[in-house]
Amino acid sequence: MTIIVSTHSYRGGTGKSNTTANIAARLALRGRRVGIVDTDIQSPGIHVLFGLEPDRLRFTLNDYLWGRCRIEEAAHDVTGRIAEATGSAPDGAVMLVPSSVRPGEIARVVKEGYDVNLLNDGFQELSRALALDYLLIDTHPGVNEETLLSIAISDTLLLVLRPDHQDYQGTAVTLDLARRLGVPQLLLIVNKVLPSLDFRQLSDRIASTYRVPVAAVLPLSEDMVRLGSGGLFSLLAPTSAYADGIAAITALVDSNER
Repeated sequence: MTIIVSTHSYRGGTGKSNTTANIAARLALRGRRVGIVDTDIQSPGIHVLFGLEPDRLRFTLNDYLWGRCRIEEAAHDVTGRIAEATGSAPDGAVMLVPSSVRPGEIARVVKEGYDVNLLNDGFQELSRALALDYLLIDTHPGVNEETLLSIAISDTLLLVLRPDHQDYQGTAVTLDLARRLGVPQLLLIVNKVLPSLDFRQLSDRIASTYRVPVAAVLPLSEDMVRLGSGGLFSLLAPTSAYADGIAAITALVDSNER
């Protein structure tokens, strides 16, 4: 059975896609077959982290939604990106279904919308066709019909927030929705935290406030900013505090006790 993990944030700019990509890579290193679907159709970007060139993509999620292909035909094997970063091929695999960055395709989504139920059908079809252990959904920030669907079908919801009052309020809204929808596992990820702050104190305070476990507190890293989404930072800097945090999140997601 495929385990569905959605990564969500109430606002943009939290590092949601970086978090999703790095967790997917870590799961593959654990021998898992992982699929990623970029459902942030209005502002896609996770393909950049895996080095996919948009002009070379035959099919994207948009093509599936418009009936031009099966969803598995829009899946691209990006496992090689992990091998490049670590120097050896992982036992698992990562297959990415990106969204189109073509202005016309994005404009069509904004203007016409799409049948959200097709996403659910696509998630199930992709999981079966690729025999996935995990399906990671990189959601659109905020709350809309698509994000509600993704949250509702998730086994695990990772909520990414920054230590910012707007993020705090938005996270409370999303958590309330997730609880109403009965998501089995809720985890918070506090990202882009100044290294000078007390991580343990911050983690305890946020966990107590929301009554949800904090999977990790990830530091604001100058080296990661310098990388500029040019790769998977947790693999390129395996001894960093960021890598330790991603490893901790992955271990919780991939727990055999659930």
